[in-house]
Amino acid sequence: ESFEWLGKTDEIADEQYQDALVIVVDTANQPRVDDDRYTKGKALIKIDHHPNDDQFGDIMWVEPDASSTSELIYDFYDSNKDQLTLPSEGARLLYAGIVGDTGRFMYPSTSSHTLEVAAKLATYDFSTSDVNQIEDEIDIPLARLSAYVYENLTILDSGAAYLVLSDKVLEPFKLGDESTSAVVPLPGKIKQVVSWAIFVEQKDHSFRIRLRSKGPEINELAKTYGGGGHPLASGAVVDSEEHIQDFVKDLNDLVAKNK
Repeated sequence: ESFEWLGKTDEIADEQYQDALVIVVDTANQPRVDDDRYTKGKALIKIDHHPNDDQFGDIMWVEPDASSTSELIYDFYDSNKDQLTLPSEGARLLYAGIVGDTGRFMYPSTSSHTLEVAAKLATYDFSTSDVNQIEDEIDIPLARLSAYVYENLTILDSGAAYLVLSDKVLEPFKLGDESTSAVVPLPGKIKQVVSWAIFVEQKDHSFRIRLRSKGPEINELAKTYGGGGHPLASGAVVDSEEHIQDFVKDLNDLVAKNK
């Protein structure tokens, strides 16, 4: 629902996958691919900016130093302008992808090239200010959850911080797992917080971990808990609430070691 302003997903019939070229974008590992028919085509291309820990596809174009997959797709267009066209609606979507993945150009992945690409996209016929405003605004339930995050975040002496969003906590806000992604950056606004984890309960009562850092690299820690990602932005899983404190201890040790 939060992405409806970007457009609607096309309905693709099963038979259209036969002898088709399938392109999976911005998806680091196969379990996270939205449609399991991605293996039914004749050939598969993976385009991504996450670390290539799960290598799948006949062709893999993966650049972890890029700010976003949208940046890569624009580069592909820019290198093949004699054969491709980019309509304004396509430019709007690519710009939105860059704005979203860079936290409105605040994250360390934002490079001079990222800004150059954004500037070129901004010359197309769409409102960059509208995109920026929509990406920044939140509705009332999310605003109230944001207040809960600040009120209940546990901050350890090392600068590690964590918060548990169980089903019981989320129920009054009427928000699901995906909606919680909007509050993940909030602990980073606190000066004393160095690295943080937000645990979100899943249907099977495991907890998805959204892990972020301002300095200490946390992707290797994420890997030890079945996850991975970027050095400063990763994800992982613990299988029950009882194991949350195990992860918190490991995060605290990591941050303390890097002070």
